[in-house]
Amino acid sequence: MEGVNSGGQKFWVRSAAMRKTNRMAVWRRAECSRCVLLVCVLFGLTLAPVAAQQSDPNLPPPREPENAEASTSRESMLPHFKSTRFWLSGQANFIFQAHPAFHSPYSGPHSLGPRYEKATSRVLTLYTGARVSNSLEFLVDVEEAGGSAFSEGFGLAGNTNLDIVRNPFLSKAPYLGRGEIHKVFALSDDKVENQRTAFSLFDELPRRRLELRFGKFSVPDFFDLNSVGSDTHFQFVNWTIDNNGAWDYAADTRGYTVGLVADYEDRNWGFRFAEALMPKVANGIDLVWKPWQAHADNFEYELRKGVLPGKHGMVRVLAYTNSANMGIYLEQVIQAAGRGVAPDITAHRWRITRKYGFGLNVEQNVSRYLTAFVRVGWDNGKTESFAYTEVDQTFDQGIGANGAWWHRKQDRAGVAFVSNAIKKDHQNYLAAGGLGFLLGDGHLRYGRESVLETYYTVHLWRGIYVAPGFQHVRNPGYNRERGPVSIPSLRAHVEF
Repeated sequence: MEGVNSGGQKFWVRSAAMRKTNRMAVWRRAECSRCVLLVCVLFGLTLAPVAAQQSDPNLPPPREPENAEASTSRESMLPHFKSTRFWLSGQANFIFQAHPAFHSPYSGPHSLGPRYEKATSRVLTLYTGARVSNSLEFLVDVEEAGGSAFSEGFGLAGNTNLDIVRNPFLSKAPYLGRGEIHKVFALSDDKVENQRTAFSLFDELPRRRLELRFGKFSVPDFFDLNSVGSDTHFQFVNWTIDNNGAWDYAADTRGYTVGLVADYEDRNWGFRFAEALMPKVANGIDLVWKPWQAHADNFEYELRKGVLPGKHGMVRVLAYTNSANMGIYLEQVIQAAGRGVAPDITAHRWRITRKYGFGLNVEQNVSRYLTAFVRVGWDNGKTESFAYTEVDQTFDQGIGANGAWWHRKQDRAGVAFVSNAIKKDHQNYLAAGGLGFLLGDGHLRYGRESVLETYYTVHLWRGIYVAPGFQHVRNPGYNRERGPVSIPSLRAHVEF
């Protein structure tokens, strides 16, 4: 999609990205061959002795199972072995989406295209790990991502596919997704059982403990999680349903950063902090390796107590502050008005500005098989959206159902609704013809962007899952003069 290249250059224009038909055909055949080869490698690796209790490797270690969702392990192509020091597993996730033509009196450089479009994404991951001792382990994940997005990823704040990569210039070769050192410091003698995943290989952990992680990771691996609305492999796939859209978390184009996570866990509550590197430019692949200049601070308090009496739940309160080379919307609008041109949020000297925000994430069991969640997010809205998406306020609510309710314990179903907004300065910037790293219709008749998403994940056989889904978007890109848009989808997922 359109974005910044690996050298941090400005956005490319579509006309410069055109390719001849025969070159595109060769490229697509090469991509398909690479995809098939990597899937075969992942499948072959499962034949080796691997260490892990069967679980979902896309999620951090869940707490003690207290409902059907938490206690159900994911099936994989071959069963994993228990009680070893090593981990080896993989996954393949493919998402196909399409949208028909929709009402659009005009379009801009960063609009969702009004004509029929289809797009397919893929993410292939190899998870590895080694437990050195009862308190130290090393985790390394290798990933390959490819495919395409609607309109090169432009035009939606709540993009319809969290698996897409927003930069067409990135290498298609496999890359290091995560590389972490994980150390646990015991603060009590009593232990709790730990469900092993690719993010934690320990069989048990101290009830009171301090966990430190250092290396390369994705901040949402550990923050703003819930059991039914955080996983594109089995659950929702919209950006602002799976994550808090107003949380502009530190990440490069692929969604990863480098930093430190400190996590204190007690019996009924926890508190975590992450210090992470920010990208050089909005949506950039290169990070600023001077944390005293550009960095992100993330804080989260977690209370493991429901809002309904007698039923399990979680309440998580998030706060963050980013320091980076970000523009200020009002400043650029004023400068551009004096020159009679469209504002440009990147037209400023190198400087460090700050963006801050807050989030609330409530997860509540309604019954043994139904879990509801609500996310609320807010940021200051004056500073450039820089790393995740262009949202300043969000309200997200949904419910997930465990298939054990209808005697298919590996199946999942869910429905969610999110309403996103931007602040007045951000609105005026887009209305004046400014371009963000995702949005820019050239004009704006403002309205909240809302998305309804539903899915049903079917377990077919031994780690093979298929999920039809549907999304309906009103006011794409916050523009009341465009849309609505309906997007059917089909996801195929394999656990190795």
